[in-house]
Amino acid sequence: MSINQQNLYLLLPSKMSWLATMLAEDRGISIVEAMKILYSSAFYARLADESTKLWHLGPVALYEEYQESL
Repeated sequence: MSINQQNLYLLLPSKMSWLATMLAEDRGISIVEAMKILYSSAFYARLADESTKLWHLGPVALYEEYQESL
């Protein structure tokens, strides 16, 4: 299966779950609060854009990208 803008949404929940877990642990906040922060961020908009190819990155690399985007 080829990833494109129409099916990228299938990959995002697992990526966001990893990111939220790491963010919650780093900041000492709940997973729900971490999800709110992430989903409302400019980083999420970039992740949800297939052309950025951020979805290729694993959890640690994605989290590093998120931290650098702050």
